[in-house]
Amino acid sequence: MTTSQQVLFAALAARFSDAPKATRSEPKIDNLAAMAARGSCRAFTDTPVPNELIKVLCATAMAAPTKSDLQQRDIILLKNPVIRAKLADLVDSQAWVADVPMIAVFCGNNRRQRLLHTHKDVPFANDHLDAFFNAVGDAAIALGTFVTAAEAVGLGTCPISAVRNNARAVADLLELPDHVFPFAGLAFGYPADTPVISKRLPLRVTCHTDRYTEENLMDDIIAYDADRMQSQPYANIRLQDVFGESDVYGWSDDKVRQYSQPERADFGHYIRSIGFKLD
Repeated sequence: MTTSQQVLFAALAARFSDAPKATRSEPKIDNLAAMAARGSCRAFTDTPVPNELIKVLCATAMAAPTKSDLQQRDIILLKNPVIRAKLADLVDSQAWVADVPMIAVFCGNNRRQRLLHTHKDVPFANDHLDAFFNAVGDAAIALGTFVTAAEAVGLGTCPISAVRNNARAVADLLELPDHVFPFAGLAFGYPADTPVISKRLPLRVTCHTDRYTEENLMDDIIAYDADRMQSQPYANIRLQDVFGESDVYGWSDDKVRQYSQPERADFGHYIRSIGFKLD
């Protein structure tokens, strides 16, 4: 195997208990090494990301697939440090955001399509859940492509879903009109250290053939919890005042505790308030 192939399969083995093994050399499989070894970055150097590189990354993200060529996604680059600081205040549960060198906010945009209908004097006949859902999908694809592109050129990234914790305030900060909404932020810059490869659920849990299955699901999650507790234990235990201390605290414990508390319960109201019908 080449060095890149060794990195690829070592990263997959570090992430999955049932990782695929190298059996034969596939053309250009080396290109997957960096993608498999990636991790979220929350510590950056002070080196600014060149503006021309940012433009290239935005263009690459917008070259990604889009539903029916509707192109219902936008990127807002927060270059003004005052605006970045205000956004950091709105996601105050993540203090590291205040120190990142660059933030982009990825938005779903169903507004342009509606403006075209007004301009052409043609009825907009799809004013239901799918209009919102398509814009979400477009924004998600653009975000994922930007992450892959940025990390391919040596940058570190970390998505910030907490922009939806205060979606109305974030929308006001960015002056988003009706039918345009914040999907996720993205911190990016030159990493101060090598991001950690986070373990993932076994592929047999998340990747299916021909039909969905949950065979041995809880057994697989119990084993996954034990693996993460040993190799990547959580630094903090959520909600100890509610659930108490625990010597056994794995991924499933953390996620159950996280979603035992309301999060973004007003997001649907916000989305309806900017004109979407979710029927």
